Amino acid sequence: MFDVILKNGRVFDGSGNPWKKLDIGIRDEKIAFLGDLSNEQALQIIDCNGMAVSPGFIDPHVHSDLLATKPEIHKIKALQGVTTELFGQDGISVAPVSEETKPLWQKQLNGLNGDIGEWPWNSITEYLTFLKDSKMIGNAAYLVPHGAVRTLVMGFEGRTSTQEEMNRMRELVEEGMRQGAVGISSGLVYPPNVFSNKEELIELCKGAAKYDGCFVVHIRNESIHSLTALDEVIDVARQTGIRLHISHFKVIGHKNRAKFKRALEKMEEARSEGIEITFDQYPYNAASTVFHAILPPWMHSGGTDEMLARLQNPEDRKRISVDLKNNTDYENWVLNCGWNNITISSVQTEKNKHLEGKNMLEVAEITNKMPDDAALDLLLEEKGSVTMVIHWGYEEEVMLAMSHPLQMVGSDGIFGGKPHPRLYGTFPRVLGKYVREEGTLTLEQAIRQMTSAPAQLMRLKNRGLIREGYQADIVVFDPEKIEDCASFEEPLLEPKGIIDVLINGKLTVHNGEYIGTRAGQVIKAQHHPKSNFVESI
Repeated sequence: MFDVILKNGRVFDGSGNPWKKLDIGIRDEKIAFLGDLSNEQALQIIDCNGMAVSPGFIDPHVHSDLLATKPEIHKIKALQGVTTELFGQDGISVAPVSEETKPLWQKQLNGLNGDIGEWPWNSITEYLTFLKDSKMIGNAAYLVPHGAVRTLVMGFEGRTSTQEEMNRMRELVEEGMRQGAVGISSGLVYPPNVFSNKEELIELCKGAAKYDGCFVVHIRNESIHSLTALDEVIDVARQTGIRLHISHFKVIGHKNRAKFKRALEKMEEARSEGIEITFDQYPYNAASTVFHAILPPWMHSGGTDEMLARLQNPEDRKRISVDLKNNTDYENWVLNCGWNNITISSVQTEKNKHLEGKNMLEVAEITNKMPDDAALDLLLEEKGSVTMVIHWGYEEEVMLAMSHPLQMVGSDGIFGGKPHPRLYGTFPRVLGKYVREEGTLTLEQAIRQMTSAPAQLMRLKNRGLIREGYQADIVVFDPEKIEDCASFEEPLLEPKGIIDVLINGKLTVHNGEYIGTRAGQVIKAQHHPKSNFVESI
């Protein structure tokens, strides 16, 4: 007797192999049998005739670190087939913290990760236990965030670290790895990571590499200096032996288009050198992040409170305006993309809700201000808790990267307000638009890049493939009907074509509806120096 039998489906096992026709028997959270089960019994039998059956999708870049505990908000991930997510991204996340740094990060992350009230944790162990006790819908793994570690050692100070400080940070990374993280992350455009140099990255990555962790990184520049920024992290991997993964790979701005193919070539060259490098990508030519990312790095020294104080200083505001128009030394979204391509996606106060969905030229007109002043005033009024969508690039480049074997599908979804449609549409969009309609990649390729490829990055031993003994994270979808419905105008529309989703053997989405199941697990790596295995708690 099985708990569930999925019968008559076309099974895409996640390896990239062609589909095969077989039944799947599930018992005690796991795939217990693959083959002909026509004469077997189960508590529930689901006929998958005409449907594709694949491993649950694994999202390697998310910002669900807090709102995964709110099923009424987080259910959209399961509704698009995502069964596992990798938290702790961009070097800016929620653990480890101390009683001194916790308030800094609560303010810093409010616009990005949302607000769930008090954080009843300091260490990574305590945070992962909190997630486990919250009974999440889906599974979660965690990366040690560079910024959280840095603030424990030197706060939000806008300077490079000393060797002693680097050593202490490396020790904290090692501690985080021992507590269950699968790697380390950094976002080198975000404070306080932006103040680090390559030497600091090398030291921190030594700590993660010691436990066979990966380095997941938003590189220092994705526009004018994107190739130099890519060289920096490739050299970090070269010097430490760490596995390197580039977050939301892209090249921003028309004048930088020639750099896109060269960046792909650089990654291929690194692989030929023996460096394990991969990247993730969302299927849109627009990005989304915190609005204060438009500011030059010097504005972020000291954290949110000091940033807000500078926004009130007339001389600092003049300096900001000059930087926004001329400074190419940092990731200058305004200079690279223009105010017309920057749209406000979420704010915290009711006063400014009417600005959500408006680009900054429209905001300037509504507020009767110059765009610079409108932007700085909005940041001040919202205490920094604003997110934006930026239209940066070209469809041809999205498709080129998507068809590359080093690619993984990652949403980088941010909750709140009028978000980027990637939050609701990423995985169905790839399968509908780019597989069925455009033929950019085959269904087998797309499923591999959503399943076994990210599982390999995270070194998951029992997820990402349909194999006997693996956890029963499974998606059933209609390849002829699957599509994203979310748009920039209406980003909260749920996708179509995802029929059933099982997470750890429990039916979670049935007939396209979330049915209230909360069977998610915390995937906690159990490390030994130079080797590891991964288990769920």
